[in-house]
Amino acid sequence: MHAACLVLAVVAAAGGAVPPAGAQAYPSRPIRAIVGFVPGGSTDLIARQLGQKLTESLGQPVIVDNRPSGAGVMAAVMAKDAPPDGHTLYFGTISALATHVATHGKLPYDPLRDYAPITMTLSNPYFLVVHPGVPAASVKEFIALARARPGQLNYSTSGTGGGAHLGVELFRSMAKIDLVHIPYKGSAQATAEVVAGHVQMSFSQPSVALPHARAGRIRVLGVTGLKPLHSLPDARPVAEGGLAGFEASSWQGVLVPARTPRSIIGRLHREIVVALRSPGIERRLLADGSEVGGGSPEEFRAHIQNEISKWTRVVKEAGIKVE
Repeated sequence: MHAACLVLAVVAAAGGAVPPAGAQAYPSRPIRAIVGFVPGGSTDLIARQLGQKLTESLGQPVIVDNRPSGAGVMAAVMAKDAPPDGHTLYFGTISALATHVATHGKLPYDPLRDYAPITMTLSNPYFLVVHPGVPAASVKEFIALARARPGQLNYSTSGTGGGAHLGVELFRSMAKIDLVHIPYKGSAQATAEVVAGHVQMSFSQPSVALPHARAGRIRVLGVTGLKPLHSLPDARPVAEGGLAGFEASSWQGVLVPARTPRSIIGRLHREIVVALRSPGIERRLLADGSEVGGGSPEEFRAHIQNEISKWTRVVKEAGIKVE
């Protein structure tokens, strides 16, 4: 038998396959994880936690590359322009992949065309919180109060055009109430203003709100997700307060450049889901008030598309302008 045929026969008998000429095992070098925020934030932390797990499972180091310039736009462009070989991961968020489209219009990237989604890593519903002096003990009571006092109640957010701002605008529209928006620099400051009584209401991140709520400094009226959170199961969904279908959550996930091979996407999806379900990461996310992701690439793409449509409509109806 010819030598080359003999090799093929032996490999086939062993259940293997001959790799195509020039093919390399994946990954063949360190993997870069691009994050559009400074170190220490929630996106950076999940990137580092998953990066450690992927380093172990993929056999190559995952190196976090923080690119906070341009409200996440620089990171999105860098990820779009990277080679589609699986050696660049992009930790995208609701802002870069959905709300920026709604508030800024034309961007130097297309969230649906320029990336291949891997999976959503987590979502963060907000807590609807009020100062203890506000005479409302439920979402229904707050809506009734706001209708009785149009334009007299105000709410704080982490900034104009952010996820919390758009979430409250959706709430305001569905509830048919008139609230005054007061933007601050960051969710911690926005929540602190409710604690101080300078504003009446806010959509606050669970990790920020929980210490204040447990100390009685703010009152949680509901959660903006579709189900109660593990960290505060007594907080019922806002949708149950007479706003059927209401939902507003911050979220993030992992993507790769478009045209990345399906085999690499499949492997990354499997490894990331296993990492998300590991006891340490899952327990930490649930304690912080997150909902753990892990859905399919197709589900993540559909979610991005739905969020773009949803928040574009809210921005248009509310007349929100971001300078």
